[in-house]
Amino acid sequence: MANSGWKENISRTPMIKASCTNCSEIYPENGAPFRCERCGGYYEFVDSTVYDIGLINDKLPGIWRYKSFFNLPEDASIEYLGEGDTPLVWTKVKGKDIAFKLEFLNPTGSFKDRGTALLVSFLKSRGVSIAVEDSSGNAGASFAAYAVQAGLQARVYTPEYASGPKRNQIEYYGAEVIPVSGPRSAASEAVLKAAEMGEIYASHAYFPIGIEGFSTVAYEIIEQLDSEPGTVITPVGQGSLLLGLARGFEQLLNARLIRKKPTLVGVQAMVCAPLWAVFKFGAQGLGWVTEGETIAEGVRIKQPVRGDLILKMMKTDNVEFIAVEENNIIYGQEQLARLGFFVEPTSSIVWNALEQVGHEMPEPIVIILTGSGLKSQNRKKGMS
Repeated sequence: MANSGWKENISRTPMIKASCTNCSEIYPENGAPFRCERCGGYYEFVDSTVYDIGLINDKLPGIWRYKSFFNLPEDASIEYLGEGDTPLVWTKVKGKDIAFKLEFLNPTGSFKDRGTALLVSFLKSRGVSIAVEDSSGNAGASFAAYAVQAGLQARVYTPEYASGPKRNQIEYYGAEVIPVSGPRSAASEAVLKAAEMGEIYASHAYFPIGIEGFSTVAYEIIEQLDSEPGTVITPVGQGSLLLGLARGFEQLLNARLIRKKPTLVGVQAMVCAPLWAVFKFGAQGLGWVTEGETIAEGVRIKQPVRGDLILKMMKTDNVEFIAVEENNIIYGQEQLARLGFFVEPTSSIVWNALEQVGHEMPEPIVIILTGSGLKSQNRKKGMS
């Protein structure tokens, strides 16, 4: 914990129980399994978080002012590096006012920090001293940073194709990087083997606590707009940010702080777009989904861990999905840069989504820019 003076302000609300979504096994009181040890399913919290404006603690920094909403043990530490409170910047796009949420300004350069801060806090509360993770870059860099902040040793399995700057960032934080040849899924398979051998797998996809960190994006958007957005557009790989946004807006609706939930638009790369395929063509759309190579490496996820939960959202929430062709990704990066936002290709896929559906979406429109362009190794043509 960076500042011991915050300890007196830590909420003493006990952790709400989590259970397996498949067999209902309750999360154990000891240890830190990433998935159900009985059936292999993933855990969710039994009761949903209740948003209570009276419990916001403005004496705590960043996302931690919402600590009373987090399902953390009462003695959990605050692992803070500056996450949260990212700007919401308005600018004109083809004559229309669009708000951009600058998540690439989080400490390690991506939105992942909101979830990682909570996950590492939980792992530390369970006595974990060393853990492994898999990532194409951003989640690994985030985990490496917060691990060293909390005194944990980190080892990160990355695809060999992961951007050099991201690998360098992970290593600079002191984590061990293990490159894995093949597609993104090969790195996941490698880390699962390590978990089978007894390693603690600090999975940003499996652990439900990280999603609560992403819900804080919704909280901040409402505070910054002073009203509800009509539409929120975000890149989607595993879908944790999308789930966090949906839950956050649901909590705000239940607290009667907004009148209705916004339309959520998830954006994927066309060469690896399983959620878009189901949204567009139904279950049969999965038959032709590939794990094709894409410069938007952060969304190259063929089988999202919580895919079934996202599919349920398609039926109960106002959720849409857009797929973007490769040639439009770099174009989007260039156009966003012309507005002053230098983001990585994974973030820039939102630009084409705005072009495709922005004219028909409810306003105001908020676009989440998830990762910094400083972490991307692609270069404009003609540059040396």
